[in-house]
Amino acid sequence: MLLPTRLPHYPRLTWLAPFTLLAGCTGVPEGTQPVNDFRIEHYLGQWYEIARLDHGFEEGLECVTAEYSRRDDGDIRVINRGYDPAEQRWESAEGRASFVGDPSVGHLKVSFFGPFYAGYSVLALDDSYQHALVAGPDRDYLWILSRDPTLDPPTYAGLISKARALEFPVDELVQVSQDPEICQRTGAIGGASG
Repeated sequence: MLLPTRLPHYPRLTWLAPFTLLAGCTGVPEGTQPVNDFRIEHYLGQWYEIARLDHGFEEGLECVTAEYSRRDDGDIRVINRGYDPAEQRWESAEGRASFVGDPSVGHLKVSFFGPFYAGYSVLALDDSYQHALVAGPDRDYLWILSRDPTLDPPTYAGLISKARALEFPVDELVQVSQDPEICQRTGAIGGASG
């Protein structure tokens, strides 16, 4: 962990938060390649977090979603949201993302803290943009995302296999609860993020 898990005056749910405070961390994990033929318009919308490499800024959170939408300035608005069952409350954070280079490559930089950005690399993505494997700038950060709150076992296994081949510590992945009873009762599924 690069920084304390609870930062003063900022929500805890800021994916990539610990390393966004380090300028210039917009690279991709060594030996990996973001997807080509990436179309941001198809990637926009809500994604459910299915699994993650856990960090203090997400520890214990359930019903985690990420919502991507266009900003007026052309960048991407990122709203991360999750439910903390221990505190019985929602946590959310808003950031912005932009492409590091060619917008047809799934390599973006994301910031939740002003001018400090971190790499966001889409390493696997199906043709219909229904599930994705996303990494931060190194192998300490990995997420499996889906358009639906659940992901069928063969697809999940395929993403795990891809991550393992890329030498991510997949045995440390935490499966994220998207229990409809909890998420619907507390307002996540079917509701707006943020």
